[in-house]
Order: sequence, then C-alpha cells, then structure tokens
Amino acid sequence: MGDSVTAGFGARKGYSYFDRLVKNPADEFSGMDKICLAAVFPRLQSTNLAASGSTSSEVLTHQINALPTNAPDVFGVVVITTGGNDIIHNYGRTPPREEAMYGAGLAEAKPWVENFGRRLEAMVAQIESRFPGGCDIFLANIFDPTDGLGDADRAGLPPWEDSMQVLDAYNAVIVHATGAHPDLHVVDIHQAFLGHGIHSTQFWRSHFDRHDPHYWFYINLEDPNERGYDVIRRLFLLEMARNKERFK
Repeated sequence: MGDSVTAGFGARKGYSYFDRLVKNPADEFSGMDKICLAAVFPRLQSTNLAASGSTSSEVLTHQINALPTNAPDVFGVVVITTGGNDIIHNYGRTPPREEAMYGAGLAEAKPWVENFGRRLEAMVAQIESRFPGGCDIFLANIFDPTDGLGDADRAGLPPWEDSMQVLDAYNAVIVHATGAHPDLHVVDIHQAFLGHGIHSTQFWRSHFDRHDPHYWFYINLEDPNERGYDVIRRLFLLEMARNKERFK
C-alpha cells in the first residue's frame, strides 16, 4: 500500500520494488536470482493497492478500506511507502497546508506532523485487524533527493528553509510508531539513498558512494528510477530477513 513508490511509477512492469519483491524478472541480476518472496512462500498471493499521488490520509481511508479481512490461516506481509507526498506537494505552487506542506515552517507543520502520527497508528491498527492470523508490516521511511542539503531549488523547485526539519520530523514519527507495535518494522531507505540524489556526482561530499556513484531518482525527482527500485527491493528483503523468525 501507499504512494507512487509502491505503485512503481516510472518503472517498467515487473521492475518496481513491489514487483521484484514478489517475483524476479527474467533478466534478474545473477546475485539476486531466486531471491524473492515467491521463492520462500510457495502459496504466496500478492495485491498492490498503492496509488500514485496518494497522501497518508488516502492510504488510511481508501486503500486500507479495500483490504479484505483474511482467514485465520493467512499470514500477511504488508509493505508501505507513505508520507512523501504529504511533504512535497504542492511543490510550492499553493500555500502550505496539511498533506501539501511544501514551504511550511517547522512550527506551522508541527500539528500536521502530529496528525500524521495519529494516522500511522490508525493504519497499523486497521491492517492488524484484517489479519487475525497475524501479519508483519514493513514501512519505509522517506528519502531525500537533495542528499541532506535541502536545496530542492537546485532542481527547479522554490526554496524551502525548513525542509530538512520537516522531513526529519516525519521520519521520527515513523520510527516512533514501531515502539508500540512489534509487527511494524522500519525500512531505512532515507539513509541508503543519501549521496544518490541531485548531488550524486559531487565526489567531495561525505555521502558520495564510490562503489555506486549513480543517481537513483526518476526524472520527476520524487520517485526512484529502476536502479533505485532495485535498491528499495533489497532493503525490504534485508529487513524481512532480520525478522524471519516471525514468519514461521
């Protein structure tokens, strides 16, 4: 569930992180061949309810409502990306408001951040209720195409002084939510993507990755390209592997 990152915007069919989690594409990297959920769960059934452009409240009110209540012998593995659109919309074209807060000061955004935390709590509770046989929920935090510098104006967007503080506040809410839910796990795509945004060619910066000095974002800045989707797929699998005992 979630936004365009889980919907796979900009990726060919079969090459989004969700698609590659479920099943390897025909031309999979040799080191990842047969490393997918279908290889682990022979009776796996998958459904992608994510919608490009959706905000966190739309995930709560639309997508989760479309999730059926499953039989007690079904175990759910749920992957979510949400919150990014709350922050970046409407790209400074409209005054900041909740779930379209681009340009907001941190004080102005504080109640919106707190409401995001309440929505996350409601999401988790509702998902858990749909899986009486148990589930694990893997929630990605929010990446930063400016590589920690907050200078989205370099990519043609209006300057935003408090952008990093607002992003950090949203990501802190995501981490905090895991404290009350043993079945909720954070997938840290934020840290992994630093150095692969608009400053990825600047080798003198601390986040520069000499092993993979490539740009991982799509042309619209807010979504991954296929290299980025591959990375996200691997990060989700690693977090699932760390919690594999829960799947038995």
